[in-house]
Amino acid sequence: MKKKRKKRAYIERHREEGHIRLWNDYFSETPTYPENIFRQRFRKNKRLFMHIVYRLSNEVHYFREKTDALRRNSFTPLQKCTAAIRILVYGSAADTVDEYLRLDETTTRLCVEYFVEDIIYLFGDEYLRRPTPADLQHLLNFGEYRGFPGMIGSIDCMHWEWKNSPTAWKGQYSRGSGKPTIVLEAVASFDLWIWHAFFGPPGTLNDINVLDRSPVFDDIINGQVPNVTFFVNGRECHMAYYLTDGIYPKWAIFIQSIPLPQEPEAVLFAKKQEAARKDVERAFGVLQARFAIVKNPALFWDKVKIGNIMRACIILHNMIVEDERDEYIQYDLAGFNEREDTGTSHVDLNFSSHMPTHITEMMEARNDIRDRQMHQQLKDDLVQNIWHKYGSSQDNN
Repeated sequence: MKKKRKKRAYIERHREEGHIRLWNDYFSETPTYPENIFRQRFRKNKRLFMHIVYRLSNEVHYFREKTDALRRNSFTPLQKCTAAIRILVYGSAADTVDEYLRLDETTTRLCVEYFVEDIIYLFGDEYLRRPTPADLQHLLNFGEYRGFPGMIGSIDCMHWEWKNSPTAWKGQYSRGSGKPTIVLEAVASFDLWIWHAFFGPPGTLNDINVLDRSPVFDDIINGQVPNVTFFVNGRECHMAYYLTDGIYPKWAIFIQSIPLPQEPEAVLFAKKQEAARKDVERAFGVLQARFAIVKNPALFWDKVKIGNIMRACIILHNMIVEDERDEYIQYDLAGFNEREDTGTSHVDLNFSSHMPTHITEMMEARNDIRDRQMHQQLKDDLVQNIWHKYGSSQDNN
């Protein structure tokens, strides 16, 4: 005999009251909670949050306020966006916003899924972009200001635990602790903007294996990058580089610290390199602090949805960086803006892409990236440059 399907009990949640409470608490002319509490709970200023809500409610059908057959208003864009943000920010279960916002678990989960997909759709091109020539010029100028001409960021990897990974995939994604993880490779600059994000490799891979799969150098190999010129220790160079830790290979595009330095020049270089390389570590820490969902174990089964969450959180992170950049940069920029136009680094703003027409040209570009001799020459020049720039103050100390 066929079992009767049990009907789901209907709960009248009075969703209108949820909107009124939310509006009075944060968005009215005299809100209950001030701006600093809003910033703490939403991880962004109210102006930026309302910009996101405005774009979603006007350009995405799901976030528009609708009327049902009984002429009763649906959940408002503020309710849906707040529910999604709360789940991303606190990394909590989907039913935790029910009592306050009056959204059930299923609706909240849908809000999160649509929210991250549409954040990528609406803002991904701008906030997940590769550096433009103007961006590169600014990064090069600040790299020179810190003693590293030609440096455009630091690169590293982060692991995100995947609690509900399929059992059949556990061996592929588990390493060390035995817990499945997914790897994020990122490039970050001094202001914590994440310029490159490659997410998805299984946690059994180390940083070098991830680098082999990463598209981080595709533009260089395909000849789609601006022409860069900078000078280190009087030598002209044309390939920008990243700061890395010791696991990365000794390529022309990577500069590592010096293990166990002995000479004063090497000690000073190691100190400066390791301090500057922490940009990407700080970016990972701030990303996880802002969005606890990428710090806590991922509860979704679908890897595509997990990837959308990570990308959306990076986009939101970059939006916050752009909105609040001047408030938390840890460097004294008093003299930087005046010196920015007088640096020796230069990017051709009117470059023309030269697409390789033959596999030989692509292999030559690949070999230039992996040139160990060029790496050692650049590193030696940087050691001398750092010593000339900071050595006298080091002696005085």
